[in-house]
Amino acid sequence: MERNASSQHALLVDARRAEVMENPLQMYLLGIIISICGNVLISISLNVQKYTHLRQAERGSKPYYTSPVWWFGVVLMGVGEMGNFAAYGFAPATLIAPLGCVSVIASAIISVVFLKETVRASDIFGGTLAITGTYLLVTFAPHSSVHITAHLVQYYMFSWQFLLYLLIEVVVFSVLLYLYKRRNVKHIVVVMLLVALLASLTVISVKAVSGMITESIKGQLQFIYPIFYVMLVVMFASCGFQIKFLNEAMKVFDATEVVPINFVFFTASAIIAGVVFYQEFQGLALLNIFMFLFGCLLCFLGVFLIARNRPKRKEPDLNFIRMEKIPRRSHTDKVQPEAKTLAYGALAAKLMCSSAVQTDAS
Repeated sequence: MERNASSQHALLVDARRAEVMENPLQMYLLGIIISICGNVLISISLNVQKYTHLRQAERGSKPYYTSPVWWFGVVLMGVGEMGNFAAYGFAPATLIAPLGCVSVIASAIISVVFLKETVRASDIFGGTLAITGTYLLVTFAPHSSVHITAHLVQYYMFSWQFLLYLLIEVVVFSVLLYLYKRRNVKHIVVVMLLVALLASLTVISVKAVSGMITESIKGQLQFIYPIFYVMLVVMFASCGFQIKFLNEAMKVFDATEVVPINFVFFTASAIIAGVVFYQEFQGLALLNIFMFLFGCLLCFLGVFLIARNRPKRKEPDLNFIRMEKIPRRSHTDKVQPEAKTLAYGALAAKLMCSSAVQTDAS
């Protein structure tokens, strides 16, 4: 009896998987366009916020969050992220995640055109590699996507492939977290691996939630199933912890290191999650898989070359002190301390010398 029920359930799931969206090519292209537009908006947002920070630093007036331009950038960021979220409902996760390199390319172009940053040979070469890789991704990625329903997500969640993958991920995450928290191992690879492992759960849950919302809009209500809310909780929780570890990485390491490593690790984890959970490579020709992975490699190299040797953030110079810190001094200039004197700085040393000369003369 149980065997018949399980076989009927398997047949139902196979039928679901075999059923692709109406006009699959149109839906596939729609997902690509939405993802590209979302990533372009994100890059515009980042540069708008960067421009606001630079302008406020030059003027030295109000905080950046009082500027309408900065809030315009925040709104653009939200719209871009919503576009990426929606794209997972129309195209495979293994394609949407690598398209994040579009944001890096667009950001480099906007920085050169509007923020007047210097064009480097590595920028041009890296952009060429990334664009070539994006073309290969779009051409050789899986071109069909199944209807993401609550029943299908539940079936995928209890498949042996995903359970094994989840077990390995939990073990690796626990070991890395132990090294990071208890052993105080602050290597960038450890932190970014923690982010990547959380990102794989984010990709799985985002695609599930986005797909079920899409099905609900089309008339098949999915909000009545508990699995929708389970995935919603996983999505917010994994996003929150992912942002937490990413911010910790940005505090310790420079953005020129974090950006390319995060892109590579995030994309790799998203592809693995899409292959294991949603089985998106099933039925794909070996040549398509090879060219798709080659396109990912080109995108990785392109992003690395674009982000490499970018100007680092300026840290405050610890060899300078403010004059207002000196007792009975109200000046706001900075003076450089002398290494061989107990005085506060060069100016103070000269004042002390002059006063000593006057004492001797008297």
